[in-house]
Amino acid sequence: MFLATLVVFLVGVIGFWLVPRVLSRTSVGHFLQNKWRFLEEGFHGHQLYKIPRFNQHMQENQVYRKVFVYLNSLPSAEDSDFVNLFSGNSKPNEINLVIDAAHDQIFSDTYLGSRIFWKFDKDCLVLKMRKKEKRRILSSYLQHIHNVADEIEKKTKQTRLYINAENQPEKNGRWISVPFTHPATIDTAVLDSDLKNKIKSDLESFLKSEQYYHRLGRVWKRSYLLYGPSGTGKSSFIAGMANFLHYDIYDVDLSKVANDSDLKLLLLQTTSKSMIVVEDLDRYLVEKSTAVNLSGILNFMDGIISSCGEERVMIFTVSSKDQIDPTVLRPGRIDVHVQFPLCDFPAFKTLANSHLGIKEHKLFPQVEEIFQSGASLSPAEIGEIMIFNRGSPTRALKTVMNALKSNSDTKVTSVASSKMEEPMRLTHSVSVGGALGVPSGLMGHGGSSGLPPRLMHSGSARTVEESGDSGFFRRDSVPSVKEFRKLYGLLKTKNSKKEFLDFDRSEKQNSRHEIGL
Repeated sequence: MFLATLVVFLVGVIGFWLVPRVLSRTSVGHFLQNKWRFLEEGFHGHQLYKIPRFNQHMQENQVYRKVFVYLNSLPSAEDSDFVNLFSGNSKPNEINLVIDAAHDQIFSDTYLGSRIFWKFDKDCLVLKMRKKEKRRILSSYLQHIHNVADEIEKKTKQTRLYINAENQPEKNGRWISVPFTHPATIDTAVLDSDLKNKIKSDLESFLKSEQYYHRLGRVWKRSYLLYGPSGTGKSSFIAGMANFLHYDIYDVDLSKVANDSDLKLLLLQTTSKSMIVVEDLDRYLVEKSTAVNLSGILNFMDGIISSCGEERVMIFTVSSKDQIDPTVLRPGRIDVHVQFPLCDFPAFKTLANSHLGIKEHKLFPQVEEIFQSGASLSPAEIGEIMIFNRGSPTRALKTVMNALKSNSDTKVTSVASSKMEEPMRLTHSVSVGGALGVPSGLMGHGGSSGLPPRLMHSGSARTVEESGDSGFFRRDSVPSVKEFRKLYGLLKTKNSKKEFLDFDRSEKQNSRHEIGL
């Protein structure tokens, strides 16, 4: 009898110890555990705190962002019902677990012995804690979240590119973003070394000047104007500055801005420690191809609205400063002017060293002589030729020489054409590749073998405005200048007025034919 009682007792003890552990690994145990916690919390009064994703001005709430980062680090996040799997940005084989904010899930946390709950509610996060404990733990708990989120972001910090192309701004804000992984640095820019060092020193000084700017009563921001023809490296230099500062980039597309007020709202929704970029500003100002007027752009650059946020770098790019209103370029609106010229011989040697791995070559004196004659191409055009011919430095240099000569001949031809009594209509070349820019005349100089494939066909990746910057032209269905002069000389020797009038009529017909193409 005693033995039977002992056996029953041992079975009961083992069962009491074993059953909860078995159930905890099943959906039944998970369900019972949640119900027990809900029942237990029902005996306590709770305080709720709501953290919206955006404020009333549709600016991103930084508290929401930090809490979201913190919740993803909790063990309860991995056990939630809905978890998104994303590939890592820095490591292709890395997989990140991110909680799904679209579902109303509850996450539990423990801090200083107190149980705390978080819940997603549409575009808000709701914090739930016991009222009797809020005075003891609320402030220190929020500071704990801030510290943990900052530590995580430092480890996983990645520069992001923001563009104003959001289709539902009332729900998701005005900006959408993608990871910014451009490999450019300031050192890779085709600029004078002393100039690059001065720019880096200026940026480093800016980062340390918060107190100095405040003592002067100025907003802690710096403005740069990058000017030069297309293909001279302005956009790549912006990427290099972003990588140097580790700042996010906000690329403002003025063509998508509705009016001056809309431009102000865009600026309000940017963050500190960021770069605000407006490319091709001259195109918008000269052509007036945007709904934003000059006054709106000036206020965007240094008006009262620009003080809503600090530690910012504003960058504007233009092709030329000649047609820009002087009020746009005055000190205070633009602090630093950086010129990006067409390629000269020192810049060519820099490109040859970086693209072809050569510091000296027997063809360098000939290349230098061509540059001294006034020929020029953009660094992008020369760089593309070198990339395409990187297997043979000699062929690359010869192709560059042919391109420079062809460009020089094209300029001479266009100047001579403009002096004719009946000027021929010149059209922008469509065989000059947008990113390459090797002139179509190169085909007649024996250099076609060193050209990239897309230079062999007509069609350009650039817009008409960009092609015009490069200064390359060709004549469509119009005889050459030499042919005109030869024909004119033959007709003149015949001393016949009728024949001369026939020539003039023929020339006009050719002009009408060309215009109709």
